Amino acid sequence: MFDGFLGYIIGGAVIGLLARLIKPGADPLGWIMTILLGIAGAAIGGYLYPGHGWMTWAVAILAAIVLLFVYEALRRKR
Repeated sequence: MFDGFLGYIIGGAVIGLLARLIKPGADPLGWIMTILLGIAGAAIGGYLYPGHGWMTWAVAILAAIVLLFVYEALRRKR
């Protein structure tokens, strides 16, 4: 549907939003950080489970959730 840079931004936003909805607790993230986190989750998901389909999306969302926990832990350390 979307290819290239725009696809990564839109896919990253969707994955980041889904990860924030699934993860319990309040996340003090803005839109840009949510999109960046989703893009990173999508990249990790695509690396761990290459291909196209719902399983790649599931792995990407799980990776984004893990990144949310890591971001939260690093933020608390400061």
